Amino acid sequence: MPRETPPPIRYVRVYRTSGRTVVELHGAIDIAAALHLTPELDAVTDGPNSSVVIDLTPVEFMDCSGLRLLCRARLRVEEGEGQLTLVCPQPMIRKMLRITDLSRLFTLAAGLDEALGRHASAS
Repeated sequence: MPRETPPPIRYVRVYRTSGRTVVELHGAIDIAAALHLTPELDAVTDGPNSSVVIDLTPVEFMDCSGLRLLCRARLRVEEGEGQLTLVCPQPMIRKMLRITDLSRLFTLAAGLDEALGRHASAS
C-alpha cells in the first residue's frame, strides 16, 4: 500500500504590527524547514527600508541551516537599508549565536514587546 504524503508543515506565520513585519518561526528549523522558509523570508526582506522582526520564540530546534537562513535575511534587509531584530529567548539558540560570533551581527531581543518597543523608541 503506498504511503500517503503528509500535508506540508507551516513553519512560519507573517503579520504586521507596530509598523513592522513580524516573521514568527515554528518548530525545528533545519534543512527541510529552510527549503520552505527561504521563499517566505525572501518575500518579506525584499525591497528598501524593510523593518522586520524574526520571532524565534516558538522554535524548538535550530541547526546551521537555520543560522544560514537568518544570515541571508539579515543581509537582504541591510542591503535595502532596513532594520532586522531577532526575538530569541531560548538560551540554546542564543548560545549558538554567541559561539558562532553571529550575536554581534544581530540586534537581539528577549521578547516581542522588547523588539517592537526598541524600534518605537528609536524612531
